[in-house]
Amino acid sequence: MASEQGDWLELSTPTGGTIRVLKSAHPRARRLRLTVTPKGARLTYPNGTHVAQMTAFLRHHADWLEQKLGEFHMDAEPLPGLKVGVPTSFPFRGEETTLHWAEGPYPRVQHDENGITLVIPGPHHRELLVARGLLATFFEAQIRRDVSRWLPGYIPQINAAPTALRIRPLKSLWGSLDTRDRINLDLALALAPPAALRYVLVHELCHLKVRNHSPRFWHWVESILPEHKAQRTWLRAHGSGLKAQLDRLIADVAD
Repeated sequence: MASEQGDWLELSTPTGGTIRVLKSAHPRARRLRLTVTPKGARLTYPNGTHVAQMTAFLRHHADWLEQKLGEFHMDAEPLPGLKVGVPTSFPFRGEETTLHWAEGPYPRVQHDENGITLVIPGPHHRELLVARGLLATFFEAQIRRDVSRWLPGYIPQINAAPTALRIRPLKSLWGSLDTRDRINLDLALALAPPAALRYVLVHELCHLKVRNHSPRFWHWVESILPEHKAQRTWLRAHGSGLKAQLDRLIADVAD
């Protein structure tokens, strides 16, 4: 059962709980779309959609919605926000690292055995925005470096290649392959162990051969990356935490 509460819909789940879903009209939306992030659930819909259609759509996806929200541990303590000059820690390439701050003539990132240092010019009202932008660019560069090392080995095995690689924060996915054969990867994968990033890359490369998740698709994945199940399990267990970490580090800079 679902009921309307202002800009929210309340859905009664099969297990007796209640889920609040933010509903948001979008002028370019062509269909109903349900997404789940560490911030909660959102239903995007085309203008003019009747609330009865929305509630029916939510009821149909009630089991999935409850499972995804459970994976995101919505009752977890919120992470501390990024503050200029205040050291903090976060996972990077699967290992806990410390973020330091320093002042310098131009913005840059220093990465060594002591952690990651953001070097930012003197006091300025845009320091936080600059810091977030530096981190987003640094994370993207790390992913591109890994992918550029791995692709030459995988392309001959698959006998196909993506037309482009795009890296950005993804709300609920880790990667996707669009109709133009462009691979999209989640920026949060820079925080994961390289093995997890490698799995997501191989997963999307295999979609160049099979566009669905049929047994034939998983046969391709298995043949190229036999240890893929361990990485899938790792992402399911730790993925929500990585996405939350990325969100507090870069906010909407890279959206």
